[in-house]
Amino acid sequence: MKNLQKYEPVIGLEIHAQLSTKSKIFCNSATEFGKEHNSQICPVCTGYPGVLPVLNKKVVEYAILTGLALNCEIAKFSKFDRKHYFYPDLPKNIQISQYDLPVCKNGHITIKGRKIRINRIHMEEDAGKLVHAGAAGLAGSAYSLVDYNRTGTPLLEIVSEADITSPEEARIYTEELRNTVRYLGVCDGNLEEGSLRCDANVSVRPIGREKLGTKVEIKNLNSFRALQKALEYEIARQTDELENGNAIIQETRLWKDDESITISMRTKEEAHDYRYFPEPDLVPLEIDAEWVHRLREQMPELPQEKRARYMEKVGLCEADANTIADSADTALFFDRVISLTLNPRAAANWLMGDITAYIKDKKISINDTKLTPESLAGMIEMIERGKISNAIAKKIIVPLMETGDSPEKTVEEKGLLVISDEGQILDIVKKVIADSPGEVEKYKAGKTQVIGFFVGRVMKETRGKADPGLVNRLLQQELG
Repeated sequence: MKNLQKYEPVIGLEIHAQLSTKSKIFCNSATEFGKEHNSQICPVCTGYPGVLPVLNKKVVEYAILTGLALNCEIAKFSKFDRKHYFYPDLPKNIQISQYDLPVCKNGHITIKGRKIRINRIHMEEDAGKLVHAGAAGLAGSAYSLVDYNRTGTPLLEIVSEADITSPEEARIYTEELRNTVRYLGVCDGNLEEGSLRCDANVSVRPIGREKLGTKVEIKNLNSFRALQKALEYEIARQTDELENGNAIIQETRLWKDDESITISMRTKEEAHDYRYFPEPDLVPLEIDAEWVHRLREQMPELPQEKRARYMEKVGLCEADANTIADSADTALFFDRVISLTLNPRAAANWLMGDITAYIKDKKISINDTKLTPESLAGMIEMIERGKISNAIAKKIIVPLMETGDSPEKTVEEKGLLVISDEGQILDIVKKVIADSPGEVEKYKAGKTQVIGFFVGRVMKETRGKADPGLVNRLLQQELG
């Protein structure tokens, strides 16, 4: 792949967020993930003749909340439309969606100081899922089954403008959007389970040219890494095609993660191919200002606001603020801890260090551990009061996450309380000095940094339980 420097990419993203409602958008069938195939369906979501949809009010509220969080205009008048296409997992042969009058429009997300515009957010129902099974040699699956559990699950489709200029920026935009819907509680943002799905539209053009190139849609992007890698590949592929004098075909391509390539799936559909028309079984939706105001009052503090507060009021650097705010669970935990301690910097260090290492290794969230904000704050207080050292704290942090016991109980059970008896520590200090005449000479010759050697020896003798401040004072006193 060459000559990338002659071209620039133009990227727009279509993100489908599966809403965390207990029932579907137009019926009362459940939406719980992982249930037995076709166990969460009814005549409405499977399109039996004569049935009528009834709009789930919570879906509309989640759509408005998302629009407010993404700086959108909330429509006073909105309607649903029928989108026609045939596919085995679409039992009605139509999808109820929104076309020309979406619920939200003209929003934006700011990432790294730059606004990425959002064209629209609209509500729609999800399709079902094909389950391919059986071996058929090189041809792939022998047959396919259909699971309609997902059919009728409420979705928000969030469509950006073509403002994104690099694969990395596309990834950051999608991560920020995922964080936002998680903070709102409207979607769990789990790409692996398909509750957040992303399609990317990408074209390239010579640098300096205003006219857009022919866009290609990429599907099957089920991770942030896949999104970035697929865009990198596709930009390079299109650049090569243009350099070789070939035209780019407007099409939909699939990302094959195991081969790190995109492959052609079908030519791209246009809006007229779907033969949209207003959904006759649903009345238009009127959203008054009072309803929007009530929902605005429920808005939580969003990721960008948390980052700013952590930097301005808590004193964290930008990188640390970003790390904590990127997870709603971690941010809420941190907020509780810093309300209980006068040392928020220490709380941040523990969260980003030993605690994050543990939950990443276990592939869990902080809420899946038994650690409480009160326990972490209590441990930090014990360090500051000299009851335990940082070394001892490192020994008990994992037990705190696994047992849920208090730091006081854990320290006592393990016999790890700091030794603060001056006479006891003085005896050990004198022994260490007597056993290390060479280091004593170095210290007296002006190499004062060797005091670290003595501290280490004393801590080893006490199995890390000596009060570090007292050890330092006694060593300096005895070494003269």
